[in-house]
Amino acid sequence: MAKVSYFRKLFDTALITPGVLEHSYAGSGTTSEPFICVFLPDDPINPNNWSSLRKWTITLAAAGTVFIVSFCSSDYTAAMPGIIAEFGVTRITATLGLALFLVGYIIGPLVWGPMSEVYGRRALMICTLGLLTAFNAGAAAANNMAALLVCRFIGSIFGSSPMTNAGGTIADLFPAAERGVPVAIFAAGPFLGPVLGPIIGGFTAEYAGWRWVMWVMTLVSGLFWIVGTLLIPETYAPYILECRAKALEKQTGKVFRTPLQLAGARPTPAQAVRTAITRPWALLFEPIVTIMSIYMAIVYGTLYMMFGAFPFVYQQARGWSPGEGGLAFLGLLVGIAGALVIIIPYDKYWYGKVVARTPGHEQMGAPPEARLPPGIVGSVLLPIGLFWFSWTNGPEIHWIVSILATIPFGAGMILIFFSLTQYLIDTYTIYAASVIAGSGILRSLFGAAFPLFTANMYQGLGIHWASSLPGFLSLACMPFPFLFWKYGAQIRNRCKYSRQASEAMQKIMGTTEASENCK
Repeated sequence: MAKVSYFRKLFDTALITPGVLEHSYAGSGTTSEPFICVFLPDDPINPNNWSSLRKWTITLAAAGTVFIVSFCSSDYTAAMPGIIAEFGVTRITATLGLALFLVGYIIGPLVWGPMSEVYGRRALMICTLGLLTAFNAGAAAANNMAALLVCRFIGSIFGSSPMTNAGGTIADLFPAAERGVPVAIFAAGPFLGPVLGPIIGGFTAEYAGWRWVMWVMTLVSGLFWIVGTLLIPETYAPYILECRAKALEKQTGKVFRTPLQLAGARPTPAQAVRTAITRPWALLFEPIVTIMSIYMAIVYGTLYMMFGAFPFVYQQARGWSPGEGGLAFLGLLVGIAGALVIIIPYDKYWYGKVVARTPGHEQMGAPPEARLPPGIVGSVLLPIGLFWFSWTNGPEIHWIVSILATIPFGAGMILIFFSLTQYLIDTYTIYAASVIAGSGILRSLFGAAFPLFTANMYQGLGIHWASSLPGFLSLACMPFPFLFWKYGAQIRNRCKYSRQASEAMQKIMGTTEASENCK
C-alpha cells in the first residue's frame, strides 16, 4: 500500500486510500450480501502490521498513563499531614481522599472498558486523561475538605480509564506469543506508581507543602495526556474495521460489514450501555475471573495497607521524617525491578519454546496456562516477604532488615499480577478491557478498604500481628496458580465468555485456538 504519514495514521482511523477503495472484497455490496470489510495485506492501520518500534512506543506510552494514574492515588498520602493541619479534620477523614480515589476505580471501569469496545480506545483515553488533569488541579486549589474529596473522587473515575484500557491496548498490539514483556511493563504500572508516590510526595510535602503534592500530580498527568494524544493511535481492530466500513459505504454507496458484525458479535450503542453495567459483573462471576480477581485484590489491598503501615513502623516507631519515611518504599522498587528481570528471560526463552511447539502459534500463541509459572513463583515469594517484614519491623531490629523483606514482597506482587493478568487477557482476548474492568472492581474495593482500617488495626494488634494478617491471606491464596496450571483448560472450556472470545478470535485471525498442553 502507499506510504501514509504518521499523523494521518494517528488521526484518521478509517484510512481510506486508493488501494482500500480498489480492493476486491468478498460479497456483492448489497444489504443481503454485503462486502466483508477486512484488513488488507500490509494494511497500515492493522496493529499487527506496525513496526516493533511503533508497538513499543505505544506500549510505553500506555503503560505510562497507568503509572501516572496509580501515582496520583498514593502520592496523596504524603499530603495528608498538611491536609489534617490546614482543614482540621481527623486522619480517617483525610484517608478518604485515598479511599475515594480507589472507589472511583470501581465506577469508571463499568463504563470505560465496554465503551472502548464500541467507540475505541483512543477517544476515551484523550478525554478521560484531560479530565483527570483538570480535577487534579481542582484538588490542588481546594479551599475545604469537601471540595478536595469531590475532586479526588471524580478525577479518579476519569483516571480509571487508562487503568482499564491500557491492557486492552497491549492485547490489540501483540499476538499472544509476543505479549509477555509488554504486559509485564503494564503490570508494573499499578504497583510502581503507588510505590513512587510516597517517595516523591514525602519530600515534596516536607519542603513545599501539601498543595504542591497536588500540583505535581496535575503536571505529570497533563504531561502524559499530551504524550498519549500524540503517541497512542486507535488499536482496537473491530472498531477500526467498523470505521473503515462506514467510510467505504459513504464513498461507494455500497453496503460493507465487518466479520464480527455479520456474526452478530458487535454491540450497538444502546447495547453498549447495558453491557457497561452488566458485562464486567458477569465476567467477575465467572470462576476464572473470580478466583484470579480475589487473589489480585488481596495483593493490591496489601500494597495500599502499607501506605498506612509504614508511617507507624518507620515514622512513629523510629522517628523518621516524611521524606525519610518515603524512602522505606525503595525495597519494594528493588523487588519490582527484580521481578522484571525474571519475567523477561522467562517470556523470551521458556514461554517462547512452548509457543513454538503449539499448533497455530503464529497468531494464537500458547495456551493461557503457559503464563502461570511466574505467578507460581510469586505466590511463594509473597508470604515469605510479608512474614519476614512482620516479625523484623520493630525498632529493636535494624531498619534494613525489614526493608529487605519488602524485596520478595515487591517481586511477588509483580509476578502474580503479571501472570494472572496475562492469563485473563489470553483467555478473554477481545473482552480484555471488560475482564480487566471486572477484575479491577474487586481489586479497587480491597484497595479502598484496607487503608481505612489500617491505623486502628496497627494500634490494636501492634505492628507484628497487624502486618501478619495479609501474610495469612496470601498463604490461603497460594494454591490458586497451581490449580489453574493443572485444571485451567477444563475450566476455560466451561466458561461462557472465554468460549465466546475464543470463537471471535478464530473469526478475526482465521485460525483455531491451540489446545495443546503447555507442559
